[in-house]
Amino acid sequence: MSEPALLTSRDGHVMTVTFNRPAAKNALNLETLARLADAWAEIEEDSEIRVAILTGNGGVFSAGADLKEMHGDQTANPWHDRFNKDKGGDPELHWKAFLRSKLLKKPLVAAVEGVAYAGGMEILQGTDIRVAGASAKFGLTEAKRGLFPLGGSTVRLRRQVPYTKALEILLLGEPFGAQEALDMGLIGRVVPDGEALNEARRLAGILADNGPLAVQAILKSVRAGADLPEEQALAKELEIGWPIIGSKDAREGSMAFAQKRKANFTGE
Repeated sequence: MSEPALLTSRDGHVMTVTFNRPAAKNALNLETLARLADAWAEIEEDSEIRVAILTGNGGVFSAGADLKEMHGDQTANPWHDRFNKDKGGDPELHWKAFLRSKLLKKPLVAAVEGVAYAGGMEILQGTDIRVAGASAKFGLTEAKRGLFPLGGSTVRLRRQVPYTKALEILLLGEPFGAQEALDMGLIGRVVPDGEALNEARRLAGILADNGPLAVQAILKSVRAGADLPEEQALAKELEIGWPIIGSKDAREGSMAFAQKRKANFTGE
């Protein structure tokens, strides 16, 4: 029996989600997308998971959609029914996999090696902290194939990088390197090749040790205020952040600081 197209593993409060089709450059097929949507649901629902990592096996993040499979007849594919409303499936499942329908309420760290092209780069835009190996390549190649990047890139990319860079990436469809991605702010860190996952794990460990209520509320506030006028955004910040100040975790964090010990946060 072949290995699953997507793997998940737990280490304390951290879940790692790994694309696992290295022979196909981790191209996204129906199985990958279904398993990915399931992984996001598990992360959201399990209070013991405080942070997630997304990466790929075989030194590759993802080359995007498996075009051979996606444009072929999938009726015999055992995963097809998961997307078919008439078969009891969810026709929105692929959008959930791409984090297009909703972002995670918990921080998601991306560890990129090799290429993050097309759908791979679209999912990347749904992550919060991004680390890449020095030789990593990025690109939205859909225009070169007469396709449209429906994973949210025509909306999200412009909000994450400068306008003219977003249009270069979207319209030209040319790949670009990790340093350029760092310079424009698409990713936050570049590390030696092969070290992206290690760095992502280090960052995830820090996030998992922080107060989970605080981390999730900060993330929620940043997103909620992104497109609001400053006065409204500040009001939203107060609405989201004030309850955190009176939480058990806030008291524990203050006591731990005073007692010079590590805080034991419980998410309360």
